[in-house]
Amino acid sequence: MMDWTDRHCRVFHRLLSPHARLYTEMVHAHAVVRGDRQRLLGFDPCEHPLALQLGGHEPAELAAAARIGVEFGYDEINLNVGCPSDRVQSGRFGACLMREPMLVADGVAAMRAAVNVPVTVKCRIGVDDQDDYEDLHRFAQNMIDAGLKVLIVHARKAWLHGLSPKENREIPPLNYPRVYRLKQEFPRLTVVINGGIVDADAAKSHLQQVDGIMLGRAAYHDPFVLARIEHALFDTPLPAREDVLAQLAPYIAAQLRGGEALHHIARHVLGLYLGEPGARAFRRHLSEHMRAPGADFRAIEAALVALSEHARPQAA
Repeated sequence: MMDWTDRHCRVFHRLLSPHARLYTEMVHAHAVVRGDRQRLLGFDPCEHPLALQLGGHEPAELAAAARIGVEFGYDEINLNVGCPSDRVQSGRFGACLMREPMLVADGVAAMRAAVNVPVTVKCRIGVDDQDDYEDLHRFAQNMIDAGLKVLIVHARKAWLHGLSPKENREIPPLNYPRVYRLKQEFPRLTVVINGGIVDADAAKSHLQQVDGIMLGRAAYHDPFVLARIEHALFDTPLPAREDVLAQLAPYIAAQLRGGEALHHIARHVLGLYLGEPGARAFRRHLSEHMRAPGADFRAIEAALVALSEHARPQAA
């Protein structure tokens, strides 16, 4: 997610889910080709398997960006044609491209010809008044004709006019059956479903109909859901949250030595104790202290103390 799933977030999420495939923020292909590649594309080896998510519409530029991504070591190149934000639309990338399936197909074909790792697409079930199942079917067929083998589908239509991106997270309602139907009609296409998946039960239910699940906001605001789903699907032992933070400590120390500020990393762990006794005290203490000059892992340790003090049963 743009401005959210940066490299620090992904390292933290990898500790919670060893089997998950992680995705970068969407990066415009032009920025990859012309910009500071190390800043945009650098990642920690622990993040593998890792996909680079690109935005853009120009096939040659997408191909060039895909090649650069593979040179950096990414395991997959993903083209996002599902993001509805205004800044995405103004640049002719994201969800507005669902109206131009042949252009998207040209981009997919160009990227597939340029790299030897999987090229995938993330889309919506529809966009604005282009909202019939036949439109999604046609879009998928165009992608398959371009050689696509994996399609990630957000099960909510994108409204590009009249709704803010925030409102479009809840409106219109999710339509999972449309994604299930797509899988039924294209059985050889790997279909991954996205949108509204918040727990292991939902994950298991979807996996009876499609090939994979993708989490976005739920994984960010309640990161421990990744560990719960990991445990449910792979029988991986459920970790203690404080052990996850302890595992994150060496990474934080190395980043601070390199000049990074604690709050750029610690902001991603604020939701780790969501729903647990003392969670609010943990979030408040860490939020108040992670930006202090010279702040380091001790700020997280102090937040854990605040959590335990508020979680402790009060004497009668």
